[in-house]
Amino acid sequence: MSLSRRDMIKTSAALATLLFGSSSNASQTPKKNLKKTKPKSEKAPIPKAKGPRVVILGGGWSGLSVAKNLKVYAPNADVVLVEQRDIFLSCPVSNSWLVDKVDTDYLIHDYLQAARNYNYLFFHATATAVDKKNNILHTSRGDIDYDFLVLAPGIDYDYSCWNADAELENRLRMEYPAAMRAGNEHFTLKQKIKNFKGGNFIITVPSGNYRCLPAPYERACIIADYMKENKIKGKVIILDENNDITIKPDGFHSAFKELYKDLIQWEPNAKLESIDLDKKSVTTEFDEYTFEDAIFYPHVRGAKILEIAGVAKDSVFNKLEADINQFTYEAKGYPNIFISGDARPMGFSKSGNTSNTEGEIVAKRVAAKVNKKPDPKWSSPTTLCISEVQMYPKERGIFITTQYHYIKEEKTFDFYKSYSQENWKGQEGLTRGQALYDWANALYLDMFGSKG
Repeated sequence: MSLSRRDMIKTSAALATLLFGSSSNASQTPKKNLKKTKPKSEKAPIPKAKGPRVVILGGGWSGLSVAKNLKVYAPNADVVLVEQRDIFLSCPVSNSWLVDKVDTDYLIHDYLQAARNYNYLFFHATATAVDKKNNILHTSRGDIDYDFLVLAPGIDYDYSCWNADAELENRLRMEYPAAMRAGNEHFTLKQKIKNFKGGNFIITVPSGNYRCLPAPYERACIIADYMKENKIKGKVIILDENNDITIKPDGFHSAFKELYKDLIQWEPNAKLESIDLDKKSVTTEFDEYTFEDAIFYPHVRGAKILEIAGVAKDSVFNKLEADINQFTYEAKGYPNIFISGDARPMGFSKSGNTSNTEGEIVAKRVAAKVNKKPDPKWSSPTTLCISEVQMYPKERGIFITTQYHYIKEEKTFDFYKSYSQENWKGQEGLTRGQALYDWANALYLDMFGSKG
């Protein structure tokens, strides 16, 4: 016999009453039966430490260098590298990948391989807080006790430079990412370039010490060269907050003028005053620009975890970068916490080579504490940067290397022993273009114990 709709409703109601009780009874349940119990913290599922435990948060160019070198200078240290990504994707060399000069496998590397090769533990988790009093790193997969903690979390973006509300910020992140943090942003940018049919392609350049100073200018060259190679009628418009190109200016200016005269328009002192994504237009103090596509690169700040952990400077002048002793990398007030890489407040270049060499410096300092030895003298990281200005038919590059020194009168760091080669023409330009990959191979080998 089939049930009518009314019978089905009655049956369902009766079944619900049988299983859960009536709604009137449920509303009268004593509150004491609903008392919530505070969840107990759980330890992360990792082996007990066999020596002084050093936990490193962040598996970028600095964190990987710290982990590897700690096992060199303090073999008895129990080293744990905590990283929220399960695969390493390189920002350096990614501009070549955008136009298929290298494949994806060249950028991707194996955290587990690095940990096996250098005898430390890789722990895939997201950090949620730091208990500085009890020396505990809280993560999404449990708590980790530490004797020493190294924070190398990199950067976050700061969209407040454009007075962006939550809606605009999220649209910028989703639709026009800066692609200066390795991951999905790069895949979005690659599709933008591949699908571009013509018109204006805007690239913004922030002021201040942003990640990878030459990257926006290199990207402009690469996108313009892609347009030229594929006969796309378009133009790259660089809206630069700075009054001049921030690094390797002679090389980039000459490339803009001689290689991309009709394809690149560079506008200095061009801070955005408004952004209309529906109309696809932006305004600066002097002009309005329309666009078919864009890369909006905002200012940068220290990664959010520094703020959560209470080891960040103020947000107004220091953009929540690390609050550390600039000569020892120790968090102020916490001598067992060190901060390395692009989250640092010093005016060092926020780049892969800088972070890698700095990682070894920080590792030596932590190792000295583990080994109960005197602190080593301060030494400078090294910035070595090769930028491509042409991709077709072959890559041509320009080059700079520098160290840093402290200027007491100004209480700041500046370039020291700098050397650059900005002539991209002839055999020298071709040689430097190829040298980019030789450099990357050497750094991959250093961090992972293998080039691939």
